[in-house]
Amino acid sequence: MSLINFLLRASYGKVALAMVAGVVSGLAGAGMLALINRALHADRSSGVIVMWGFIGVTLIALIMRVVSELLLIRLGQATIATLRMQLSRQILASPLRHLEMLGAPRLLAVLTEDVSAISSAFVTLPLVCIHVATVIGCLGYLGWLSWPLMVVVIGMMGFGAMIFRIQEASAVSSLRSAREANDGLHHHFRAMAEGAKELKLHRGRRSAFISQALQEAVSHYQRQFVAGMTTYTMAGSWSSLLLYLAIGLLLFGLPFLQDVPAETMTGYILVLLYMVTPFELVVDAVPGFGRAAVSLRKIEQLGLVLSAPAQNTGEALIHSGLPENLRSRPVPNWERLEFVGVEHQYHHERESHNFRLGPLNMVFHPGEVVFLIGGNGSGKTTLAMLLLGLYVPEGGEIRWDGEPITDENREDYRQHFSAVFSEFYLFESFLGLNAPQLKMQAEEYLRQLELDHKVTVEENRLSTVNLSRGQRKRLALLTALLEDRPFYVFDEWAADQDPVFKELFYHRFLPQLRAAGKSILVITHDDQYFNVADRCIKMDFGQITHVTQRTVVQV
Repeated sequence: MSLINFLLRASYGKVALAMVAGVVSGLAGAGMLALINRALHADRSSGVIVMWGFIGVTLIALIMRVVSELLLIRLGQATIATLRMQLSRQILASPLRHLEMLGAPRLLAVLTEDVSAISSAFVTLPLVCIHVATVIGCLGYLGWLSWPLMVVVIGMMGFGAMIFRIQEASAVSSLRSAREANDGLHHHFRAMAEGAKELKLHRGRRSAFISQALQEAVSHYQRQFVAGMTTYTMAGSWSSLLLYLAIGLLLFGLPFLQDVPAETMTGYILVLLYMVTPFELVVDAVPGFGRAAVSLRKIEQLGLVLSAPAQNTGEALIHSGLPENLRSRPVPNWERLEFVGVEHQYHHERESHNFRLGPLNMVFHPGEVVFLIGGNGSGKTTLAMLLLGLYVPEGGEIRWDGEPITDENREDYRQHFSAVFSEFYLFESFLGLNAPQLKMQAEEYLRQLELDHKVTVEENRLSTVNLSRGQRKRLALLTALLEDRPFYVFDEWAADQDPVFKELFYHRFLPQLRAAGKSILVITHDDQYFNVADRCIKMDFGQITHVTQRTVVQV
C-alpha cells in the first residue's frame, strides 16, 4: 500500500486519468462479452440493437485504451526524470557525514536500479487497472447470469490469491536479498573502473578479482533474483491453474449436479476464457510491484525519503532549485570566526574505538594565513570539515561574528568558504559563477598557473580537464579564486605540485589572498614554508598540541 500511495502522490492527475481510462476500457471489454453472448442467443428483431450496442462498446473500449496508453508514454520518462531530480536534491540536502557512510556505490544503485524499478511500477499501474476492471466486470456479468456459480468462481480465485500471498512473502525476501547484493555489485564495478591500471599490472590480482570477488557477487545476485522470480512464477501458475480448474468443473462437473441453461453455460465459459488473459497479466505484474516496493523501502532505509520535507533553510534552497546567484551572498566584512569547545567523533578506520576530536577552542580573523599541521590521522581534515560547515559539531559551537551556527543558518554560513580538497572534484563548467569579467579573470589565472597553452575558457567552461592530477588541481585552485569568498581552505594543495608551483602557491597566491583580506587555512606537511604562515597549529590525536606565530615547527 505504501508503494501505491507513493505512485498516486507522484503525479496524481495524470495517473488518475490513466486509471479512469483504463477502468472504463476494462469494463467496456467485459460489456463486449455480455453483448456477444446475448447476440448468440438473440432473435433477429433484437439483433440490430445488440449490434449497435456492440459497436458502441467496442469504440469506447478502444478509445479509452488508446487514451490510457498515450498517457503511459508520457508518464514513463517523466516519472524517471522526476524521481532522479527529487532524489538528487534529497542527496545534496543530506548531511555529508551521512553520504560518506552510505558510500557512492549505494547511492548510484538507488539512482539507477531503484528509480527504474519504481518508474516501471508507475507505468504498469494503469495497465493493471485495465485488467483488474476487466476481471471485475466479468465477475459482475457472471453474477448476473448466476450468482451461486459466481460465488464458487470467486471462492476458487480467493483461494488462489491466498496461496499466492503466502508464496509472495518468500519471493519478496529473495528480491530484497538480490537488491542488497546489487550494492555489492556496484562496489565491485566501481573498483574495476577505478582500479583498472592496478588490475592490468598484476595478473594474479586481476584473476582473483574476477574469479572471487566479482564472480561471487554476480552469482549471489543471480541466485537471489532467480529464486524470487521463480517463486512468483510458480505462484502465478498456481493461480491460473485454479481458473482453468473452474472452467473444467463447469464443463464436466456441473452438468452432473444440475441442469444449467445453455445461455448461462455459454456465458460462463466465454467469460472465464476471456478472463484468463487479463488475470494472468495482473499476476505477471505483481513481481514488478514487489521489486518496486523493495526499492522504495531501500530508499527510505537510506534516509532519502522521497516525500520528506526540507529540514532547514539550506535544504529548502536545494529543493527549490534556485541558482547560486539568487541565494544568500557571503558577507564581505567580518571580524572573527570562533570555535568554542567544538567536539566531533567518528569511527576510525581499522580501529575498534571511536576517534574523538576536541574540545577545540580557536579564533580566525580576516587577512591571516593559518597552517594546520600534524601527522596522518591526527584530525586535520575533520577540523577543516567542521570549519566549512560540512560536519556538524557534536559538542560546543561555531560562531561567526558572535552568531552561533545552527541548522537554520548553516547553509548560509557555508557560502563564506571556498575550498580545494585533497580528494577534489573538478567541474568543467564555472557553475553558479556569472561575474561580468569572469572570462578575463579566468584567462589571467590560467596564465599565472601556466595552463593557458593547454586550457582555454569557452562559454563559461574549461575547454578540457583531461590533464595530470597536479594540473587539474591548479584548475581547482583557479575555480576557488574565481569564487572570491572571504575564507579559503586548502587541504594538501601543494602535495601534487612540482617545486616551481609549490613556490608559486606559497609565495604568490597565499600572500595575494592575505593582502585581499581573505582568511586562509592550509593543511600541509611542507615544513620549509611554515614561515609563510601567521600561525601554525599542530594537531595530534584530535587535540591541538602546539600553536606558533611565524615560526618553523618541526613535525
